[in-house]
Amino acid sequence: MHTPTTLNRDILRLAVPALGALIAEPLFLILDSAMVGHLGLVPLAALGIAAAVLQTIVGLMVFLAYSTTPAVARRFGAGRPASAVSVGIDGLWLALGLGAILALVGYLSTPALIGAFGASPEVAADARAYLGISMWGLPAMLIVFAATGLLRGMQDTVTPLWIAGCGFGANALLNFAFIYGLGWGISGSAVGTVVAQWGMVAAYVAVIGRLARRHQAPLRPRREGVRGSARSGGWMFLRTVSLRLALLLTVAVATGFGTHELAGWQVAFTMFSTAAFALDALAIAAQALIGKQLGAGSTAEVRRVLRRTLAWGAWFGVITGGLVGALSSVIGLLFTGDAALAALVQPALIVLAVAQPVCGVVFVLDGVLIGANDARYLAIVGGLNLVVYLPTLLALWLWHPGGAGGLAWLAVAFFGVYMLARLVGLGWRLRRPVWMTQPA
Repeated sequence: MHTPTTLNRDILRLAVPALGALIAEPLFLILDSAMVGHLGLVPLAALGIAAAVLQTIVGLMVFLAYSTTPAVARRFGAGRPASAVSVGIDGLWLALGLGAILALVGYLSTPALIGAFGASPEVAADARAYLGISMWGLPAMLIVFAATGLLRGMQDTVTPLWIAGCGFGANALLNFAFIYGLGWGISGSAVGTVVAQWGMVAAYVAVIGRLARRHQAPLRPRREGVRGSARSGGWMFLRTVSLRLALLLTVAVATGFGTHELAGWQVAFTMFSTAAFALDALAIAAQALIGKQLGAGSTAEVRRVLRRTLAWGAWFGVITGGLVGALSSVIGLLFTGDAALAALVQPALIVLAVAQPVCGVVFVLDGVLIGANDARYLAIVGGLNLVVYLPTLLALWLWHPGGAGGLAWLAVAFFGVYMLARLVGLGWRLRRPVWMTQPA
């Protein structure tokens, strides 16, 4: 049984390395962009287009981690480590199959995907080169998602941190060598990234191979196991689609307000995403601990984990909200050095600051229900959240307020209406114990 001290320690043991792994990727993406940026504006613009396509595909596939974690954690908590590793390996095979299909279809579709952006011929040519090569790294990216989910389910977030740090470090070195040393330009950046991604897969295969031998788990794919992973993953995919649609439609409304408002929204949303790293790390800890305790059949411990992680989420939201609020007048200056933009975005940042405790609770509740494998409910409530949110966006699009006031109202819509809808939908599920009875 967890004491308050040991439970806090377990949350930190899982959340802190998870936070490190979450931060590692955007830091190295920034470094990659800087390297390509030194080649000129055309390659940098091309990278922006290609990265938008890749991030959309990869973002929709994150369910491979989120569906694997609870399945593994449930069996691990039940004292069945061999079965836990085995179901995680089924997730790896599913990731390989999906990745191979996406890589082939994506490679063949690259000219059409890039052409849809209407870029200049020079930018389009570089974007096609980068995206075509990067498509062959898709299977590796999806395998890394599933492998990360497996290790999280086994209550290990340290190994993914080491592999992420080493992998992204190797990515930076390889990109430097290929871009500048061999003179391959933007294509060198894509090649370096693909090589680093498959290197991370090799590291995960070695780690998981040792786990399989230790627990005598089979390495072969099991038809029922892969089918079960796909079924749960399908619901998580739909949940992710609803989140992406909310983000894209919000950007579309900001675009209609004008260029300055769109730039201001990018600043506000970047701050939201930055704060989300800490909150998402707590959600990952909640996933792993809830899944483990449900596997052990301890509903009292499940509720204890729920209460404690919710408290952590709310307090982290208060802290991040206080920081954003205190710095709201200078954040815009840090991004652009433009005093007018800083004044334009400040009201929206204050709305974000006030909403941060709600965001913290929402992230944790999301992690709790993912850990309970309540994927079907998450998919359904994600669609209902859009039903609530879309009329608000439509009203803003028709009203077209613009300026600092318009940006503030858009922040109220997303950080207020949408996040509150998520809070109500997720919190409603916890009123009854049915969420704790979902099959593993």
